[in-house]
Amino acid sequence: MAWAPEPATRRDLLLAAAVVAGQVLVWAAPDVSSALARVFDLGSPGFTDETAKTSAAVLSTCVAAGSLAVRRIAPVWALGCALVAALLAAGAGGTAVVWPFALVIALYSLAVHRTAGLAAAGAAATSLAVAVATAVAGAAPRTAAGAGLLAAGGAAMLWVLGRSRRRRRADRSALAAYRAGTSALPRFAAEAERERLMAELHDVAAHRLTGIVVSAGAATRLADRDLAAEATRHAASAARQAVAELDRLIEAAGTVTFDDIDALVSEHPAVDYLRTAADAPPDVVAAAHRVVREALTNAVRYASGACRVRVEGTAAKLTVTVTDRGGPPAAPGLGTGHGLAGLRSAVRTLGGSLSAGPDGGGWTVHAEFPLATPAPVPEHGTARSRVSALVADPNGPGGWRGPAALDAVLVVLAFALSLGAELPPGDDPDPFSSPVLGAPLALLFTVHAFPLWWRRRAPRSALTIALATLLAWLGLDLAGWPGPPLSDVFLWYWWVELALVYAVAAFPPGGRTWPAPLAVAAMGGAALASGDGITGNRVAAGAVLTTALAIPCFAAWALGTHTAARRSRRDAAAARDRDRLAREVSAAAASERLRIADGLRRTARRHAQNVADEADAGRLDAVLAEAKAGLAALRELLADLRTRDDGGDPPPTVDGIAVLAARRGAAVRFTGDRRPLPPALEVAAYQVARELLSGGDAITVAFSGRGVAVSGRAPGGTAAARRLRALTDACGGTLALTDDGEARGWLPEVSRS
Repeated sequence: MAWAPEPATRRDLLLAAAVVAGQVLVWAAPDVSSALARVFDLGSPGFTDETAKTSAAVLSTCVAAGSLAVRRIAPVWALGCALVAALLAAGAGGTAVVWPFALVIALYSLAVHRTAGLAAAGAAATSLAVAVATAVAGAAPRTAAGAGLLAAGGAAMLWVLGRSRRRRRADRSALAAYRAGTSALPRFAAEAERERLMAELHDVAAHRLTGIVVSAGAATRLADRDLAAEATRHAASAARQAVAELDRLIEAAGTVTFDDIDALVSEHPAVDYLRTAADAPPDVVAAAHRVVREALTNAVRYASGACRVRVEGTAAKLTVTVTDRGGPPAAPGLGTGHGLAGLRSAVRTLGGSLSAGPDGGGWTVHAEFPLATPAPVPEHGTARSRVSALVADPNGPGGWRGPAALDAVLVVLAFALSLGAELPPGDDPDPFSSPVLGAPLALLFTVHAFPLWWRRRAPRSALTIALATLLAWLGLDLAGWPGPPLSDVFLWYWWVELALVYAVAAFPPGGRTWPAPLAVAAMGGAALASGDGITGNRVAAGAVLTTALAIPCFAAWALGTHTAARRSRRDAAAARDRDRLAREVSAAAASERLRIADGLRRTARRHAQNVADEADAGRLDAVLAEAKAGLAALRELLADLRTRDDGGDPPPTVDGIAVLAARRGAAVRFTGDRRPLPPALEVAAYQVARELLSGGDAITVAFSGRGVAVSGRAPGGTAAARRLRALTDACGGTLALTDDGEARGWLPEVSRS
């Protein structure tokens, strides 16, 4: 899915050669050439000199062939060349006949190989060029407008076909990457579980054993019987707590509350403690608990203990501050050297910040956690973001760039074909001879076309509106209005109803769907039977016509039913694959947990139990020795676990984003209801995150019910911005960039059928 220019292929060169050969064959057959010249005559007599006319035809053919040769490596230039070929063909008086083929292929290639906005601009430019060329050739303004509308309808369809091809290619590439990468998910799940247990081991067991070493060491040095007795009691209690906590370590982590922070600080009665925070998300409270625990432990390891702890909260942030007065450590050499680094990563993952440094004669650890949801990157606030952002709702179902673009294009196509076919003068009566007649007709075209926009979300209501429009048109006919009768235009426009019948079956709103094709067939039979060409019994004619129209209506309904069933099977298979993968991931994490638990039982847990036993026996020297041995064993175990990273690329999934960020020393924050995503969306989110992590050290992945947004600092350079835009565009999403260097990639999740 990453952006890369595509080289010209042998197929492109063969296509260009075939165009030239086809034009030569047309010129070689005079009868064919004369007939096609009348078909492709653009309305301009062209050059009067035969030599100039022939030269223009040859040049038009060469330019058209050249546009096909470069349609992959330079699709914008290919479209420009195709338009030039059409202009030259006008000068050739209709003898150049290959330019329409080149123009269609160039428009399609632009939609396949470039972003949605650029392709839409190309389609609009082509439509405008057709209208202008028709006007320059001497056509009436209404004829030129009609030609432009018809061209817009065709260009819109080519746009959506190219976009669909671009997305299918991206989906295939993403699915291949997903299938290749998910085989590594169990391994990375084991790595994540190992990281979690390492953090807990460092924070929980080390905290207890450090306290035992300090109190036992102080009592031993002072040779105070009362102090020794107190140290022995403390050692017995703390050791049993350490054993219990180590036993719970292999279970799933429980929810931490502010009460747990209160209980933790209460174990240090000399600390001046104040908590004003009352509410915060569970993950923030758990991280705050880790900060307090690590800071209290370090204050004992490296100084004479903490003197002040503050946990303060506002509506916007939670602040944790732990301060000590310095002084010599009670028992030097107890640290592992990795506590603050792991803590800083955990805080940054939640979007917070951690600082630790000298404060007077002591040391202060200060952490801040944001509680308010970060404001999204502005979608329309700057010149760059106005170009890059969605024109529609950025959180909508794909906006005008995604799969929902097909619905918008169908609306454009229905309206453009309807109005474009009726605009040129010549009919009697002329439907647009006056605003009184033209305005109601344009309104009918609009109301009939617009329900296609809702064909996925409310297909039954959309079909009802379209049929009501036809019924109103039929009523106008019966009332004698001077506009074109419905019977004359129905067969040209009723593909709208067929598309909606398909949608009713493909996106079932609940209940029976088979009445939809019957209703369309009945409406069509009544419309056709009302025409002037029907003589005799109109009811019988309507019944026969309804029966005939029911065949294509039920064919569209059957196709939609098949699509819905195929989607259901696909979703069920994806759910089974997710369940299987979840079981494998869970089993890998459990296996790693059991392996580490076995190491704990042989090292830190055994020493902690020995501390409790020695304390019960009143042997303080042995307590001190076992506690130090437990800390040493814990350091060795942590060092061994840190060397077990198997390497390899993380899986291209949302879970892989966290692994990738950890390896790069960056932070990733997940917000919203985290849930499984379609494989293509998982891969796209990972690739966007990877690009953003190359430009900054923190990103946010925000889930919503309609997709996922990945935000962070954009990497510098035009090539990087182009890659980001191509990644988001390929899955129907958008990229918003701001002048201060922030980027937000919106990746929608919608049905693609």
